[in-house]
Amino acid sequence: MNAVLEPEIAAAAPAGKEDYIRVEGLSKTFGGGSEGVLALKQIDFGIRQGSFVTIVGPSGCGKSTLLRILAGLLDYEVGTVLLDGQPIRGTRRDVGVVFQSSILLPWRSILENVMLPAEVLGLDKAKARERAMQLLAMVRLEGFEHKLPRQLSGGMQQRASIARALLHDPKILLMDEPFGALDAMTRERMNLELQRIWMESGKTVVLITHSIPEAVFLGDRVFVMSPRPGMLERVLPIDLPRPRGMEAMSHPAFAAATASIRERFSHAASFD
Repeated sequence: MNAVLEPEIAAAAPAGKEDYIRVEGLSKTFGGGSEGVLALKQIDFGIRQGSFVTIVGPSGCGKSTLLRILAGLLDYEVGTVLLDGQPIRGTRRDVGVVFQSSILLPWRSILENVMLPAEVLGLDKAKARERAMQLLAMVRLEGFEHKLPRQLSGGMQQRASIARALLHDPKILLMDEPFGALDAMTRERMNLELQRIWMESGKTVVLITHSIPEAVFLGDRVFVMSPRPGMLERVLPIDLPRPRGMEAMSHPAFAAATASIRERFSHAASFD
């Protein structure tokens, strides 16, 4: 299904390669025969290098399935999924993933947790440690590198997980509802922090969220998915300048985008 582009809130696209991530005709079915469940149906989109895309949709629409396919964690039978022109089939070193839970090992220090990809991928330890310290500074955790995860707040733990996902310098960063477990005030602060980290790192980011305001606040574009089987129903470019502060939520373009998405899902699902 072709997505609907809404030009009235269109914004200038950031610099970078067109279709850095390219998905064409993607469908995904779980199970076979009469018991099979069609999770994704004919998904088509392109994402520009260095951009920030958010994905919203009702529960069960296949958002996480789509993200897992982009991460190479889940195979697919129909369609094409490309990263910089190369097919995504299986896990890749150039993709970083952040989940809803920080998944930090409780017996390891924050620095040791961030260094974990270096051990798994066999990276040079000295160089990896230097980069880990740089990333901890970027996510504002300098001075906490020797603390255990239990000694940090939930938001700080998620910042550590972002640093870990960036350690091996991936081309794209995929985030599956990373702030869903945080309280509202911490979540707002994390939105500001994530925007800053993205602008400093220059990575291409794809983030799933159930929060419509979060999707609009963070995204250059918002991908709106239908109820299952998940289809890309609409693409909303967001005309808000960067960097965005909380005052952006009172901007007419913000109100227009959130109202458009809420109207679409008013009878399909509830959001934050």
